[in-house]
Amino acid sequence: MMLLIPIRITAQMINPYVDERRIHFGFSLGINLMSYHITDTQDTINGEVYHARVSSLMPGFSVGFITDVRLSRHLNLRLCPALHFGQKSIKYKNESGNPIRGADDSFKNKAELISLPISIPLYLKWSAERHNNFRPYLIGGGGVSFDFGGQKERPVYQRKFDYFVEVGFGCDFYTQWFKFCPEIKYHIGFANMLTPIEERNNVPVQNEFYTRAIKRLTNQMITLTFNFE
Repeated sequence: MMLLIPIRITAQMINPYVDERRIHFGFSLGINLMSYHITDTQDTINGEVYHARVSSLMPGFSVGFITDVRLSRHLNLRLCPALHFGQKSIKYKNESGNPIRGADDSFKNKAELISLPISIPLYLKWSAERHNNFRPYLIGGGGVSFDFGGQKERPVYQRKFDYFVEVGFGCDFYTQWFKFCPEIKYHIGFANMLTPIEERNNVPVQNEFYTRAIKRLTNQMITLTFNFE
């Protein structure tokens, strides 16, 4: 007679109590894609009606710091200030199809803006049950940002202050030394970032249409970050 002894093989759980810490810290590195939501004025400017759109998404760089407070088994409160480096390009066209002439060169139809915002968001993070050594989560919240990248000599000059919401998702991967957490978030700004031409000095007349063609300019951004906690 033979005894059959069932053997259950499970993956070894790394740092099983790490999520029970009341507070912990970390940092994040990542890439971003900055953009605008643009509303045109539809006004006639020097006999032309101009339309403005973001022409391309250029990747930038993000770096941040994480403070995480455990509220319950599934819920955490997170303060994650971050610095973002990026660039945005607004392309113009007119309804007549005539070449667009700017002050800087003969046929200029773009306005490029350097963006350097410091964002201060507060998030709620809802985590699912941990399965072996990974744990998916949803994250959402909002905050304020201050952009120090504006340059007054550029055709479009953006304001400094914005307020926003962000939503996203990610997954905690547990290692022996830290949690590695890839995360994707979508950022929606609410403030009109456009500085009206009336509030600017020494703008060449040929360049005024870059600003006058736009009624409202709001920030958008997608970030892919890698958190180390």
